[in-house]
Amino acid sequence: MELTVHGHKTFCYTGGKAFDPAKPTVVFIHGVLNDHSVFILQTRYFAHHGWNVLAPDLPGHCKSEGDPPKSVEEAARFVIDLLDAVQVEKAALVGHSFGSLTALEAAAMAPSRISRVALLGTASPMKVSAALLDDSLNAPQKAIDMVNVYSHSMLAPPPSALGPGTWLYGGSKALMRRVLAGNTKVNVFHRGFVACDSYQGGEAAMDKVQCPVLFVLGRNDAMTPPRAAQSLQARARDGRTVLVDGGHQMMTEAPEQVLAALKDFLKP
Repeated sequence: MELTVHGHKTFCYTGGKAFDPAKPTVVFIHGVLNDHSVFILQTRYFAHHGWNVLAPDLPGHCKSEGDPPKSVEEAARFVIDLLDAVQVEKAALVGHSFGSLTALEAAAMAPSRISRVALLGTASPMKVSAALLDDSLNAPQKAIDMVNVYSHSMLAPPPSALGPGTWLYGGSKALMRRVLAGNTKVNVFHRGFVACDSYQGGEAAMDKVQCPVLFVLGRNDAMTPPRAAQSLQARARDGRTVLVDGGHQMMTEAPEQVLAALKDFLKP
């Protein structure tokens, strides 16, 4: 599905179903150097079980035009404007990593328009090491390798035939290389990391959120350890937490557990 947001073409994956204004809507928001495909299992499930699914490629990423968000706040405004583009008054938000901060900020900006918000692999603050910031700008392939080591809880040694662990690791690296190469004007890797590192509004945003909040955290997440979400958990008015057996890239490493948590949270 293609929409026009801020005067630019925005691609939204819908799980193979046409948009139906009569159905409830859930928006999936990806993280740095990712695209809509990281939610493939979860989006297809909801699309085929009574929901409108909008999983956009963020501006300047893959199939979407426009300038990549310079800040969490800018990304959150994009999400609200995306809802305007499809004339949706109220939606649930699911965000991963940078996308979790975006979902949180959007729920604070327009609390009456967000019914529920799920934060996957979140943290406040979401600091990025100086080494990763530098490498994302000057040695992006090195940074991609580093991020994938920390994003997966188990890196299986290569077997005689490609196994699940090998595929997850290699597939994630391939996606990140493709997203980076897709924008020849802006280094979306560095810009996204700077936006994560600079965001200081998590606690203030959570204080404004009026809807139920789900935290889905990876027990073995080295990028955003579960303890890094504690300040947000303490402020959530109606919060619940699910720990899954995986690392930061939990949607592909623990897909069924993530889906089960979202199904329970978003059920009528």
